[in-house]
Amino acid sequence: MFSNVKHWLSAKRNGRPNIDTENLPTPKAAGDQSLFNSRLIVLDLETTGLNTAKDEVIAIGAVAIEKGAIHLDDQFDLILRRPELDIRETVLIHGIGPEALTQGQETKEALLHLLEWMNGDPILAYHAEFDKRFLERTLRAQLGYSRSHVWMDVAELMPAFFPKAQPKGRGLDHWSDLYGLEVSERHHAAADAMVTAELTLIALKAANKSNVKTLKDLSQKLRYQRRLQKMKRF
Repeated sequence: MFSNVKHWLSAKRNGRPNIDTENLPTPKAAGDQSLFNSRLIVLDLETTGLNTAKDEVIAIGAVAIEKGAIHLDDQFDLILRRPELDIRETVLIHGIGPEALTQGQETKEALLHLLEWMNGDPILAYHAEFDKRFLERTLRAQLGYSRSHVWMDVAELMPAFFPKAQPKGRGLDHWSDLYGLEVSERHHAAADAMVTAELTLIALKAANKSNVKTLKDLSQKLRYQRRLQKMKRF
């Protein structure tokens, strides 16, 4: 667990007042902010399954990107305390067992810290719709929080800027292999967030060369990529 997370949780235990979710940072729109200077959150979740309507989040990993670099002192890595959950079907995938869920961080505290730490910044994830649905449902259920952040999909980002690239598939592993990136521990939220951030940096360098300079430019580029993919299916 990273030092900034420990500091925040220590403050909570030492009597920090409850946080009003209405006063949490406001999600930022994708406007004319400089893409290079914007802080971007790259996030990955581990869950009890793939059903976004009934399965649950059990671990959150994230890292911040800013000014063309991954900031190793600006990360988030927590297992949630969810001892009531049945993880028998997925424990062999993510390696998070009953003991870890019993010793994890209290869910509401962890989610409040995540929202504070993200500071309303845009979120990127690989197959982002999956993480978006899980996280938004969890925030609503645990905190009554319903504000929507800007989400961008790295699975769309890579082919948008590297249309001639030929990974052996469409998964995170395939793009990582194509660029020779090491994944320290697959299906571990923080490790997957880190390799996704490395791919994001590769795409952002290409974006700069393509005159994609703002968050709005990037959002429009991804919308165009989605339309292009839909056209290819017909």
